[in-house]
Amino acid sequence: MADRITVTLHELVAELDIYADAVLRQRHGVSFNLFEFLATLAEVGPVDVTGLARCLRVTKAAVSKRLPGLIDDGWIQTEAGTGRRVVLSLSDTGHALVQRAGGELEAEFTEMLADPRLDPEVSAGAIDAGQLNSHLAMLTRIVLEKGTPS
Repeated sequence: MADRITVTLHELVAELDIYADAVLRQRHGVSFNLFEFLATLAEVGPVDVTGLARCLRVTKAAVSKRLPGLIDDGWIQTEAGTGRRVVLSLSDTGHALVQRAGGELEAEFTEMLADPRLDPEVSAGAIDAGQLNSHLAMLTRIVLEKGTPS
């Protein structure tokens, strides 16, 4: 574990992703990578390929390459947009997975926040999940507002 918050946050996110992948594979037979794709689409959809690629921080080509398999497997559906634009949305199957598995992951992580080893001085060690999420969301907005350094 590092002394720098930037490294510690990176380590935490990486470990959470590894844990989520194991849970999702064991309980639902899907990878975290697939779940992240579907969960992002659930948050921003219906959306075109460009918009989803931006949210996932990947190229349009990377999203386009995955589409045939996700459509064939019944996770997402497409409809024609204006021009050559393709609009993506979750299928009922994809939506059900995101709701069920997302709820399970939320419960797992919330339980971790209640571990008394976190800080015995603060409310028996529990960290309020809602408050933490609000702080992290605000930090994300602050970073986005700062933009890319020149």
